[in-house]
Amino acid sequence: MGVPRYYFYRIHVLLFISILGLHSWPSGASARVSISPFKENSTVIVAHRGASGYAPENTLDSYRIGVRMQADYIEIDLRLTKDGELIAMHDETVDRTTNGTGLIKNMTLTEIKALDAGSWFNDKNQAYGSEEYVNEKVPTLKEIFETFGKDTRYLLETKAPEDYPGLEEKMLKLVEDFGLTRHIAVQSISKESLKKIRKRNKDVPLFQLFWYKNPASISSARLREISGYANGIGANFLRIDESYVRKVKNAGLLLYPYTVNYPLNMEMALRWGVDGVHTDYPDRLMKMIPEGIRHL
Repeated sequence: MGVPRYYFYRIHVLLFISILGLHSWPSGASARVSISPFKENSTVIVAHRGASGYAPENTLDSYRIGVRMQADYIEIDLRLTKDGELIAMHDETVDRTTNGTGLIKNMTLTEIKALDAGSWFNDKNQAYGSEEYVNEKVPTLKEIFETFGKDTRYLLETKAPEDYPGLEEKMLKLVEDFGLTRHIAVQSISKESLKKIRKRNKDVPLFQLFWYKNPASISSARLREISGYANGIGANFLRIDESYVRKVKNAGLLLYPYTVNYPLNMEMALRWGVDGVHTDYPDRLMKMIPEGIRHL
C-alpha cells in the first residue's frame, strides 16, 4: 500500500517540534541564563573589593589596581545613603574603613564624602600603604562606572537589601544608563534580592552567597531551588571542600569561593575545579592559573 506524501511531511514536523521541546521545556536548570560570560574551563579572577590587599577596599584606587592586574571582575559592595545614593561600602557603618562613625543609612552622601576612607589602610598595612591613600573618598557606583566604563566587568553585591528599599532598582537603572548590562553579575546573601533582579533581567548572571560557620554542606533540594533563579554560588573558602565543589558543579551551578589570598589555598581551589576565585591579590592568582584555563 502506498504511503501518502504528506505522511513524511507530518513526521518531519513532529520530529522538529520534539527536538525544539527538548531544548525549551522549562525546568529549574534550563530557566537559567547562559552559565558564564567566559570561555568553558576558564578560571575567573574576582578582585575582592578591588585589589584590596594593595589599596583601601572599595575605593577607586583599589579598583584601578584590580583592573590593571587584569581581574575579570571588580567586586563592589553596595549600600544606599540616607538620601538614596548608591555607594561602595562593605560594612553597615563607616566606622572600620573611615575616620567617621555611624550607620550608612542614617548619613547623607555629603556627610560620607567628607570622610577619609584611606588612612586606615596605611595604619594597618605598612607594606603597601601610600600617601596617595590619605583622604581617599568613598566612591559612588556612578563614579565607578564613569571611571572604568566598559574596560572591566563588575560583580555587584546587594548588601542587606532589606535595609535599603529600592537598592536593586537604582542599581539596575544605573547599569542600564551606562550601557553595562553585559558587563555585570550580581551576588547577594538575600535570595529575595536575587529573585527581584531576575524578574527584571533574565540574562544577568546571579550568585547566591553563603557564609558558613561550620563545614559547608548543601542539600540537593537547595541546589535545585537555587538553579531556578541563579547561575552560581559564592561561599567562604575555608569552610568548603572538594566534595562540596563537586556537588555544586554537578548541579550545573558555578562556584566562586571567597576570599582566597594564600598560594597554597589558591592551588587547592584550582585543583578542586572551582569556576572563579575572589581574592585581594589578583596578581598572585593570575600567576598560578595555567595559561590553558585563563580567562583570556
